Amino acid sequence: MTISREMAATRVRPDAEYYIFDLEPQVTREHVYYTTRFGVEIAADLYYAKDGGNQGAHAAIVVGPPFGGVKEQGPGVYANQLAQQGFVVLAFDPAYHGYSGGYPRYSGSPDTYVEDFSAAVDYLGTLEFVDRQRIGALGICGSGGFALAAAAQDARIKAVATSVMYDIPHLANLATGADRQQQLTALSQQRWHQLDMVVPTYPDHPVTDFPDGLDPVMKEFFSFYGFKRGWHPHATRNITAVSNLSFMNFEATRRINEIAPRPVMLVTSEEAHSKAFSEETYQRLAEPKQLVVEPHGQHVDFYDNVKIIPFRKFTDFFQKSLG
Repeated sequence: MTISREMAATRVRPDAEYYIFDLEPQVTREHVYYTTRFGVEIAADLYYAKDGGNQGAHAAIVVGPPFGGVKEQGPGVYANQLAQQGFVVLAFDPAYHGYSGGYPRYSGSPDTYVEDFSAAVDYLGTLEFVDRQRIGALGICGSGGFALAAAAQDARIKAVATSVMYDIPHLANLATGADRQQQLTALSQQRWHQLDMVVPTYPDHPVTDFPDGLDPVMKEFFSFYGFKRGWHPHATRNITAVSNLSFMNFEATRRINEIAPRPVMLVTSEEAHSKAFSEETYQRLAEPKQLVVEPHGQHVDFYDNVKIIPFRKFTDFFQKSLG
């Protein structure tokens, strides 16, 4: 397949990687590239144990980033830990984001974010050291909803876990009546002006002070994306304004009860501002399912804090679910 310049992924230089964590000595990380069914080339990182991780037939896990995030942040943190437990783990940049291809940049819809997971399963299935019958998905924050939606339509995903999930399409559909019509009108008019308009959410370099006027939730996100802790040059924006039209029109997780009998585990905490998403989603799932509520940890702590993230529970879930 010939890939146009706009759809091609960027080949990463070592001086432009910007990982927010250190790679464990016993883990191998490789840059890999593959295409989605829409023809967008994805930039991803493949993690596996140095001791036999690329031999035999291993269970594999696809890890998706928070909404607006990239693979060098939370997904890499998870992959770095889970690869030590014997899994082959793929962390990706969503299409139109990070080092993945696609134009206009920062475009998106529920369908493209769900396809990111299925395209990752496509790729993992080509590896000789991955067992095609033992592939799972893990979504952090916004990718939690997309991972569930992917499993609902892609039977190759045998188990799904989420970490402090957000259901972005559900959130976008909360507006009703006059408020919804006002938003639709403004976004529709935007299509005549600048399809690729996206407003920076975070600074173009790490800062040490919070800007004025942030509500508690935005301040929490800023503590990760705006500071050295989690700042990345490709994670300063979310999506183009016009992209919101798709999110307001499609409920990606409407059929997640059909994931059963494949198992699902939702992880959140008592302190996470996003807890209600996991609780509401848990009610809509069919068995087998489990809701894990950790006692401590803010929402963004589940992006990078290895002392807070319950990796033992993720490991046990995937080992049991994937055989």
